[in-house]
Amino acid sequence: MAGKTKDMSKIKQLLLLKKDNVSNRKAAELLGINKETVNRYVQKANADDLGIDGLLALDDPVLEHRLKGGSPAYSDERFEVFKELLPYLQDEMKRPHVTLKLLWEEYVKEHPDSHYELTQFRFHYKQNTKAEKDAPTTILADRRTGGDKAFLDFTGDTMGYIDRETGEYVKCQSFVAAMPASDYGYLIFVPSQRTEDFVYAVTQFLKSLGGVPRMLVPDNLKAAVIKTDKYEPSLNRVLEDMANHYGTVIVPARPVHPRDKSNAEGEVRLVYIRVFAELRNETFFSLDELNAAAALKMKAHNQKRMQRLPYTREERFLAIDKPNLLPLPEKDFEIISYTDLKVSPNCCIYLGRDRHYYSVPFQHIGKTAHVAYTRTLVKVYVDGALVATHQRDYRPGKYTLIESHLASRSAEYRSLTPEKYISRAERVSKELADVMRLIFYTSQFPAETHYRTCDGLLQLQRTADPAIFRTACETAIRLERYSLGFIRQMVESKCAGVLTEDLPLFAPPEHANIRGKEQFK
Repeated sequence: MAGKTKDMSKIKQLLLLKKDNVSNRKAAELLGINKETVNRYVQKANADDLGIDGLLALDDPVLEHRLKGGSPAYSDERFEVFKELLPYLQDEMKRPHVTLKLLWEEYVKEHPDSHYELTQFRFHYKQNTKAEKDAPTTILADRRTGGDKAFLDFTGDTMGYIDRETGEYVKCQSFVAAMPASDYGYLIFVPSQRTEDFVYAVTQFLKSLGGVPRMLVPDNLKAAVIKTDKYEPSLNRVLEDMANHYGTVIVPARPVHPRDKSNAEGEVRLVYIRVFAELRNETFFSLDELNAAAALKMKAHNQKRMQRLPYTREERFLAIDKPNLLPLPEKDFEIISYTDLKVSPNCCIYLGRDRHYYSVPFQHIGKTAHVAYTRTLVKVYVDGALVATHQRDYRPGKYTLIESHLASRSAEYRSLTPEKYISRAERVSKELADVMRLIFYTSQFPAETHYRTCDGLLQLQRTADPAIFRTACETAIRLERYSLGFIRQMVESKCAGVLTEDLPLFAPPEHANIRGKEQFK
């Protein structure tokens, strides 16, 4: 299941390439997939009524089931407004009889309190036009198409800050990105090169661009690439999920091919000169302080006139990259983790990472569920269908329940009941039966949530010394600690340290409503 689901993230990458009219052969080469496999999935996608866009919108388990069975002038707010107007101005200038002066007059009316004068207005527009006209037209134009690619890398050197509380120097990794068509650069410091920090850096980079390049080209980072191979790099599943979320494709740079990432390497050299060197004598006391200072230096770098060219990186970016970027999705990407879990008789799956239980409709008891969880949500799929969605809860040992999921609410499924568990316990141990009565009677949760504990107690009783097990149950009743973990600990320690005083046992009351209070989280 895990391998198949991983394939779905790669299949979404394939669908995105096909959406951009990339040939099957080229898509197979870029993604490291067998060409016949590509042909098969493309045929299925083309024959599906949902179409490529509809398939891309599906969650992975649903898709699997369906397919397989530097100038100060640029620092003020006027330039920020002007950047947003550039696409409109370009379109308007293509219309008959429209002049820049007319557009300037309209611009002044809309922004009376913050606007450029006519001379500056003409200058910035011409700078943009010049940058656009100088877009590369050489044989390498496919690698220099505006908005087409972004190169991603970590620098070798690091910077850091001093922790105010401990006085410790905290070393940070520097993530750099470059748009090859414009040479526009980006830098952010993160705590490490782990996948979570790499993904965070990429999402912040895309937000700073205000759009998404059609292809992301990371260096062969441990965070981004699991297996380094010249032709078939095995991408980290998280990176594939992120790319699918943003509607882009990730194609790692080939090892020992510096031209594949020349812009990123060049950006690293400039970052050393214009950020590292210029901040070498400054002291920072938090990661936010460090990033704020670095952002100012990078802004100056992007607004600095390029050598032998009459415009800046930012002007070139606005001219040839920005108009061709894909739109950002409404929500930022969240890392999705996957696992397969069996639905227990208590109608729950147990997410071991948080040691927390989540309910699943009782009809799926005994089935294997495919679980996808993010920082905020837990989604449960059975047979390709979404059957439960919960807010993620990090409290260990607790239950997140939906009452309609529980078997006791259905006349169709009542093979397990508290009475049956207590009856089984009475046949082997009066003390165990008393423990079970107290478990069900004193609990605030539905009976189903305790079936697993009862199964564990019955198993423990079969392997433990009868006298020790009896003493363990009696101690649990005296101390009102009815958990499986406590009783097992008592058995394993042979009830060491148990008080011998004749303390009265807490007699379990006879009560019809054995389920207890109905409280759901």
